[in-house]
Amino acid sequence: MQISDSTTATRGVRADLVGAIPSLRAFAVSLCGNPDRADDLVQETLVKAWVNLASFTEGTNLTAWLFTILRNIYYSDYRKRRREAADPDGLMAAKMVAPASQPGHMDFLDFRAALQKLPLDQREALILVGASGLSYEEAAAICGCASGTMKSRVNRARNRLAELLSLATDKESASVFDFSDPIGSENAEAD
Repeated sequence: MQISDSTTATRGVRADLVGAIPSLRAFAVSLCGNPDRADDLVQETLVKAWVNLASFTEGTNLTAWLFTILRNIYYSDYRKRRREAADPDGLMAAKMVAPASQPGHMDFLDFRAALQKLPLDQREALILVGASGLSYEEAAAICGCASGTMKSRVNRARNRLAELLSLATDKESASVFDFSDPIGSENAEAD
């Protein structure tokens, strides 16, 4: 006897669910303004209602319960979509692609190994002028040599480094190792 009452009740709820679809759709369209999105909201509402049918109290207002479910789904989606940027063509996402950091790290390790292969005087000159930003004259004073000697050491160090790293030695790729600074270039003109 219990089974037949339950089956009858389920059939009645099922008929009420189907009967509520036009009202749910009208409410969904009024919320979101998009008929396609409204159909999706109604479908999600009916699925949630069917899955949670055990939580519905028989004899209460089924339509109000369904409207509450639909409204909650809409506002949950609204809160989620509010944090998302509209990007239908994927242009914004394409701009946000970051290159992998692995090659840069590996290049740095190669550079460090090649720097260690330079003779001490060339490595010292390159670090003082290139990395520390000292002028040729300041670096020469620190090393106790002439300014021209410092320029020569830096030049030989750059060329050898480019060779060790298998870089082209033409003018365009030499800009990779352009360690000149405004102070150094002003002082070079005075020589």
